[in-house]
Amino acid sequence: MTVTLYGWGGMFDLPSPSPYVAKADMQMQMLGIEFDRAIADLESVGKHKAPYVNDGGQVIEDSTFIRRHFEGKTGRDLDAGLSPRQRAVAQALGAMLENRLAQIMACERWLIDTNFDSGPRQFFAGVPDAMRDAVVAQVRDDFRRTMHGAGFGRHSRAELMQIAAADIGAVAALLGEQQWLFGDHPSAVDAVAYGVLAGSATRFFETELVDLIEAQPNLTAFIARAQQAYFPEDRWPRMS
Repeated sequence: MTVTLYGWGGMFDLPSPSPYVAKADMQMQMLGIEFDRAIADLESVGKHKAPYVNDGGQVIEDSTFIRRHFEGKTGRDLDAGLSPRQRAVAQALGAMLENRLAQIMACERWLIDTNFDSGPRQFFAGVPDAMRDAVVAQVRDDFRRTMHGAGFGRHSRAELMQIAAADIGAVAALLGEQQWLFGDHPSAVDAVAYGVLAGSATRFFETELVDLIEAQPNLTAFIARAQQAYFPEDRWPRMS
């Protein structure tokens, strides 16, 4: 029975421009799932977001529920071996990365004009020329309002970097000299951390996030380790 993960292929010098797609891809590999990869059609799914999976006709949306689906299907637990306390720390760490650092990363890409023009603007290449500028402006305005409502858009760029520095420092402190966040073997939160940290560390964009991560040698080693183990080559089709 065919399993297909839908998301985005290599962009911005990353296996995926989306940390959530990278997370789902890595976690499915960790669970031993054999799957194909295809470019998402957001209009075909209810949440209009990627990643999503088609598992023999059953569509599962959102990386959180993709993990739960395949853990249930395989009878495996990506956090097997973690103590209750470690599981709690992993849950909190994942939330911090996805709900704060990833949002700061998105602000750097979408709200800084030079970064937007070199990066996310590519997503609109298929929009007809006559409509493209208006569509781009509307989407960016919507994103700006969303970030303002969430609080991130109310901070200066320097203030966002202060928040990011604290979060990145916390991940580095937890990792220490270990191979993975909780020891010699990766758990679910390592996939979360890879997606967000690699996305923040790419030099494709001009952002202080790169410097903050490169100031933590154990995090750059972690990113390289995960990249080699799970993304040694680009297996995604290209966006048309």
